[in-house]
Amino acid sequence: MAAMAALGRRLRALGRAVGCRGVQSHAGAPPVPPHPAEAPPDPHPPRLEESTADYAFVERLLPPTRIPDPPLHPTYPTPSGWSPPKGPPPALPYFVRRSRLHNLPVYRRLVKGNRRLTELRHVEGDIWALERELRAFLGVPDLEVQVNEVTGSLRLKGHWERELRDWLLQRGF
Repeated sequence: MAAMAALGRRLRALGRAVGCRGVQSHAGAPPVPPHPAEAPPDPHPPRLEESTADYAFVERLLPPTRIPDPPLHPTYPTPSGWSPPKGPPPALPYFVRRSRLHNLPVYRRLVKGNRRLTELRHVEGDIWALERELRAFLGVPDLEVQVNEVTGSLRLKGHWERELRDWLLQRGF
């Protein structure tokens, strides 16, 4: 193994001394082609033709770029409980944006086995005004609420998911 490594080192040194990229095995072998970076530019580059006829087959396989709008239903709420927003957004100092699947961003959490939390996400605007109105709506003035302005979310102590969803739908979100 050591002899092969020594032979490789000698051949590389010989190639550097001669100015070749490699050493030819015998005198009748064809010359080594130049490196592509050293070759002169081709005066006639290959002609490329772009075909759009077959792209329709590829386009079917690509994932959609956005989630489509939900279909219209004869009655609301649907059997799954989903309801669309009512008309244009209300003129309030805050806005609750729906999730990417068009659902209200209200989530129920159970932390460490028995701590119940309700989380409201995607709040934009005056999050403190939303917190005040939530306290007034729920009728619990000493309700523990954690407001996170950076992430735009509120955490309420207790499971208030149903009440919060109904209140958001009533407000037009």
